[in-house]
Amino acid sequence: MALEGPKRILIVQTAFLGDVILATPLIRACKGLWPEATVDFLCIPQTAPLLENHPLLGQVIPYDKRGKERGLLPLVRLIRSLRARRYGLAIVPHPSLRSAVLVSAAGIPLRAGSNRSAGKWLFNRLVHYEKGRHEVERNLKLLRPFGWEARGLRPELFPSRSDCRRVDELLAAVGHSPFVALAPGSVWPTKRWPTRSFSQLAARLEAELGLRCVLVGGQEDKELGEEIASSSRGSVLNLAGKLTPLQSAEVIRRARVLVTNDTAPLHMASATGTPVVAIFGPTVPEFGFGPYRVPHRIAQIPLACRPCSTHGGKRCPIGTFACMENLHPELVFDLTAQLLEELDGVERKGKTEQFLDRGSDA
Repeated sequence: MALEGPKRILIVQTAFLGDVILATPLIRACKGLWPEATVDFLCIPQTAPLLENHPLLGQVIPYDKRGKERGLLPLVRLIRSLRARRYGLAIVPHPSLRSAVLVSAAGIPLRAGSNRSAGKWLFNRLVHYEKGRHEVERNLKLLRPFGWEARGLRPELFPSRSDCRRVDELLAAVGHSPFVALAPGSVWPTKRWPTRSFSQLAARLEAELGLRCVLVGGQEDKELGEEIASSSRGSVLNLAGKLTPLQSAEVIRRARVLVTNDTAPLHMASATGTPVVAIFGPTVPEFGFGPYRVPHRIAQIPLACRPCSTHGGKRCPIGTFACMENLHPELVFDLTAQLLEELDGVERKGKTEQFLDRGSDA
C-alpha cells in the first residue's frame, strides 16, 4: 500500500557522472513509495544529460556550482527557487556541506542524508553509511526511514530514438558483428590503465576471439582514444568525443562486454545490463563502486599500497604507478575471454603466447 507522504521530492547529487547514475534507483524507489509525488533531480550541468527521457522524473535542475553559478549569490537564488517549489522531502546522497545547507535553507521539512555528510546535523532523517555496501544500496537506504525495503533495483538510463539512430550511424563500420567496448578514460589520471595496455588488449581480442573493439568516452578522452586507435592499424573504432552520455550508454548496451577503468562507463554497464571487466588500480571495488548486478570480472593486482585513495588522484603517491603498470594485458584478456566463454562459449582463434610482452606494437 502506498504511503501518504510528500507531494514533491528533490534528489540532490551534484558529483560526477557515475555518482548520478548510481543515484537513479532512488527515482523509481521514490515513485514506488509515493506514486503520486513529483520527483525532481538537482545535479551539475555536465551530468544533467544522463537524466534526459527518464519517464519518472519531473524536472532536472542544473546547478553549475563550479562555473557560472559559483559563489554565494547564485546559491541564494537557487535556495529561493527551491523554496518556491515547496518540496516536502529531500534525499541527499551527496555528502558535501553545500548540499546539506541547500536543502535545509530551502525549508524542505523532511531531509534524509547519511552520517558521512559534512552537514549531517542539518538532516532530520539520518542514515548510517555502511562502507562495505554498494553505493546503489547505500543510496536506497536513505529511504529506509520512510518504509523502503530492498527490491532489487538497479541504475537506469533512457537513450532516445535519436540517440539510437546516431549510434546506428557510428557503428556502421562494425556492421552487425559483435564487439567489445573499451573505456580508457577517467577524471583521475591514476585510474587510467595505460593506453599501450588497451592497445595490446584490443589486438588480442581481434586476433584470438575475432572481436572488434569500440572506444567510448567524452571529449576529454578523445586523445586517449586516438592514441589507442592509431596503434591498432584501423581495427579499433574510436567513438570517444563523438558521443553524448546517453549515446555512450547505448553503445555499451550493444557491446558483448565492456572493459573499463573505475569510472562512469562501468556504471553505465550496470544500467544497461552489459557484462563488464572492471580495472581497479588505486581504488578497490570494496569502496562500493564496482559492477552492480551484471556478470563481471575484476582486474586488479595485490599490492601493499592499495588502495591509496577513495577517488584516485593526479599522480601515484609513491611514484611507481605499479597498480596499473604491473596489471598486464594478458590478465585482462584472460578475464575478458573467461567472461565471454561463460556467457556464450566464444572460442579463441589464436595462441595467447604470441601477444605476450610485445608492447604497444602488438
